[in-house]
Amino acid sequence: MHTRFTETFGVQLPLLCPGMSYIATPELVAATSNAGGLGILATGPLTPEQTRSAIRRIRSLTDKPFGIGCTLMMPGARENAEVALQEQVPVINFSLGKGDWIVKRASSYGGKVIATVVTEKHAISAEKIGVDALLVTGHEAAAHGGEVTSLVLIPAIRKVSSLPIIAAGGFGTGQGLIAALALGADAIAMGSRLAMTQESPVHHTTKDMIRQRSVGDTIYSRNFDGLWCRVMDTPTARKLTRKPLSLLVAGWRALGTARRMKLPLGKTVLGGMLTQPQNLRQLAQFGAATESIRLAIEDGDHQRGVQLIGQVQGLLDDIPTVSELFQRLVSEARATRDKLPS
Repeated sequence: MHTRFTETFGVQLPLLCPGMSYIATPELVAATSNAGGLGILATGPLTPEQTRSAIRRIRSLTDKPFGIGCTLMMPGARENAEVALQEQVPVINFSLGKGDWIVKRASSYGGKVIATVVTEKHAISAEKIGVDALLVTGHEAAAHGGEVTSLVLIPAIRKVSSLPIIAAGGFGTGQGLIAALALGADAIAMGSRLAMTQESPVHHTTKDMIRQRSVGDTIYSRNFDGLWCRVMDTPTARKLTRKPLSLLVAGWRALGTARRMKLPLGKTVLGGMLTQPQNLRQLAQFGAATESIRLAIEDGDHQRGVQLIGQVQGLLDDIPTVSELFQRLVSEARATRDKLPS
């Protein structure tokens, strides 16, 4: 299936694995790229040294294009992006920050840059700085989607941008791929769907819970990590989204997370809180939420953990390999296209 996305990034299929923290590991990224899509490494939980090691691990597993993701508002993200630029990673996907310096540096070695956007304004700004594509995240998505559903957001951004669009939020089937293409997108990102594959490191307990949930079993709140965020509906998630953490508690938990990740406290939580005082509470909450996310994904602990998940969870009832999933999606897409009125 050839689209502007496949042509721009040199891949076979218009399918992308987004950089999901603790999920988009080198193994899942490489499996995605080997199956014909584009895998994006999650660097949020990684130190620069770990990011460099992960990039080299991916290169040992695939010779296909891949990328890394950087949430620029978070302490440590700039350093991870710097590692990616030094390693000349083929694709860098940035979000929540200004990425003009990344575009300039990546283009110098032929790298491509994807900006994650949730509004038309963001899309216009990203195109002006020279990014190569837009990851357009609708309301249905896991974690930090936009306020507008994919059904409306994709054509709205297509009106104001000529760049290739990767649609995220609600996609996990071949039918969804055809719908996204019809709306003006050039590819789809499937976080929740790829989290439910054999190569995904998500704990089997959590995978079983996802299979049991319906499309309505999520909570959308800004009280979990300081940003509007979609998570699986569980008793723990309800408790942690009931009200925002106090600044003192959030800061203390964020410092604990930084210690566990062996990050320099002055340059991570404390540094971010001091250099971005307007985002002080948000940064602290974001850091505090990190351990809850890890517990659900790696340990299957939902007494303390919270799982980021999209509404598409209600459509997921099996755990194929990435290769099997992509073959199925292509078959579903072709069958769906052939059934449409001419």
